[in-house]
Amino acid sequence: MAVEPLFAILIGLSGGLAVGSGLVAFITVLGIIPRLVQLTKTHKAIQAYEVAVITGAVIGSIATLHDIKGSFPSLFVIPVGLAAGMFIGMLAAALTEVLNVFPILARRIGMEKNIILLVMAIVLGKILGSLFHWIIFVKL
Repeated sequence: MAVEPLFAILIGLSGGLAVGSGLVAFITVLGIIPRLVQLTKTHKAIQAYEVAVITGAVIGSIATLHDIKGSFPSLFVIPVGLAAGMFIGMLAAALTEVLNVFPILARRIGMEKNIILLVMAIVLGKILGSLFHWIIFVKL
């Protein structure tokens, strides 16, 4: 057996392990799953959350490695898109919560008393930006 395919497999596996470890460390440091369990008061379902994250990572990795093409009905694509958007939103919210971004930003721009307006402006900006991107560039 040739050495080159084995070397490529070793490099690919090493890279995947490094990226996967980084993702797990990132999610662990942010405390996304424990915080989500705490907010939703679903302590009994913590294993379901963990299984969902692991399953999503594995399916995402497989989908990335293979050129999967398909035609899905809108009723299927919309919930998947919403779930992906919620995950990214929760990841961003967890990151800003850990880094205390909002209080620091509010102090710097002088909006300490109106922090809810700052948060709403950021949320609405994100929503409008996403809609603009999908309507103009993706052309639903």
